[in-house]
Amino acid sequence: MTEGELLKVKVFYHDRCFDGASSAALFSRFYTERIRNDVQFVYSGLLHRAGALFNEADFNGDENVIVDFKYSNSPKITWWFDHHESAFLTTADAAHFEQDPSNRKFYDPAFKSCTSFIVSIADQRFGFNPAPVGELVQWTDIIDGALYPDAKTAVEMKAPAMQLTLAIESTQDRNFLPQLIPLLACKSLAEVTGAPSVARLLPPLLERHQNSINILQERIESQDGTLFFDITDHDLEGYNKFVPYYLHPESIYSVGLSKSSFRVKVSVGSNPWAPLPPVINLAKICERYGGGGHARGGAISFEVTQQAAARQAAEEIVVELRASVRSRA
Repeated sequence: MTEGELLKVKVFYHDRCFDGASSAALFSRFYTERIRNDVQFVYSGLLHRAGALFNEADFNGDENVIVDFKYSNSPKITWWFDHHESAFLTTADAAHFEQDPSNRKFYDPAFKSCTSFIVSIADQRFGFNPAPVGELVQWTDIIDGALYPDAKTAVEMKAPAMQLTLAIESTQDRNFLPQLIPLLACKSLAEVTGAPSVARLLPPLLERHQNSINILQERIESQDGTLFFDITDHDLEGYNKFVPYYLHPESIYSVGLSKSSFRVKVSVGSNPWAPLPPVINLAKICERYGGGGHARGGAISFEVTQQAAARQAAEEIVVELRASVRSRA
């Protein structure tokens, strides 16, 4: 930096994720208010994919921050926050985190959302005032923690936060989230939803959402409390993950195959309103195939050329989950 230049703070966040975008927004607000304000924020999304998750050359900020995503042991990373059970790619990464002396890297899987975790640390350790961001924190906990009162609420998309989630998870525009994140840091969710860049996206996305419900209704196979569906022949990777439980309230688990331009994804989830509580740690299952997540939901990413391997993994998981349900009968 030369005199008069702004410090470049590069924030890496879980892309196409409401909690990821909100975490980036909250970190930015906290950093500006409690660390320094002569900064330029640059936002870069990270996605779980087969192979390397990080490119060292991308860590080119004066400060490099990762929120709501796996740990990197790069010496260039100056801040890190995460709450996923599968936060570390290797045991060496976990040891590296434990030995880090910076007091700038934080991990706690007990939090429903990374956003609420950041706010808690910022409040307790740095004197940040959480009151102005209360609405955003409340909704990230609801959305990331699946704390909706029922499946209907999760699927109908009436609240501004739900509509924002739809836009965030469905967008193909690489510039959309970097432009949205600063708005999340300072405006109400209703104001953000009403912004022209968001409002123009919603009508076609809501129509696509309804179409996805119709497709899933045709594709889902329900047996032994476990749903399975393959929608790799449709452009539906950003489907609402609660639709299967809305359509099949009798279910406990779901396993779905979807495809995008860069991966085939196996999504493994559990019904928040299930007639019997889920007992299998789904993050542990996903970790066996190179994925991860939370105890109640996770995912595995395969290369686009590995659709057969992805389907085999999905089918093996379905067999395991259905056997688990039968054993409880």
